[in-house]
Amino acid sequence: MKTEIEVKFLGVDFDKLRQSLARQNADLEQPMRLMRRVIIETPELAAQNSFIRVRDEGNKVTLTYKRFDEHSLTGAKEIELTVNSFNDTIALLEQVGLAHKSFQESRRETWRLDDVEIVLDEWPWLDPYVEIEGESEARVREVAALLGFNWEDAVFGSATSAYQVQYPDGDASQLVNIPLVAFDQPLPAIISGEGKEQ
Repeated sequence: MKTEIEVKFLGVDFDKLRQSLARQNADLEQPMRLMRRVIIETPELAAQNSFIRVRDEGNKVTLTYKRFDEHSLTGAKEIELTVNSFNDTIALLEQVGLAHKSFQESRRETWRLDDVEIVLDEWPWLDPYVEIEGESEARVREVAALLGFNWEDAVFGSATSAYQVQYPDGDASQLVNIPLVAFDQPLPAIISGEGKEQ
């Protein structure tokens, strides 16, 4: 299983970040595009802090098993395969009893600076953030610093971690149970924490 070495920085001004990336001679690999995914989480997967994802990335479709051993730079583990069809892969998983609970949209722009991938991510109800992924902690830290990020502001984990930071009164762990996470949908109270008893 591959260990991902990645970090997120939240509340990012994408225009300023693009200027920084251009100054560093980073390559734009994929412009901003809509991505769609389904998340499958069973009680057994949840107990392991893991899930299965089918994601249409615009240029390819992937099937991924992802597990978070801890919320740290190296806590994410994954096995990812490229598949031929978003809909057929979902149908196959449903036939073996792995129906999805949540359909989710996001937008992503992908850059590369030498051996490090930098992705600009937009999710419904969330301020824009950047994810930096590389082959070593040293390179990830180096690129984060080159782009002007303070390591003390680093966030680790899945997109759920970003929701937890932005909505501390909500229950971001329930994101997987929201049937439709989409840009045209209103912010659910379970995420915002609105109406929650203090």
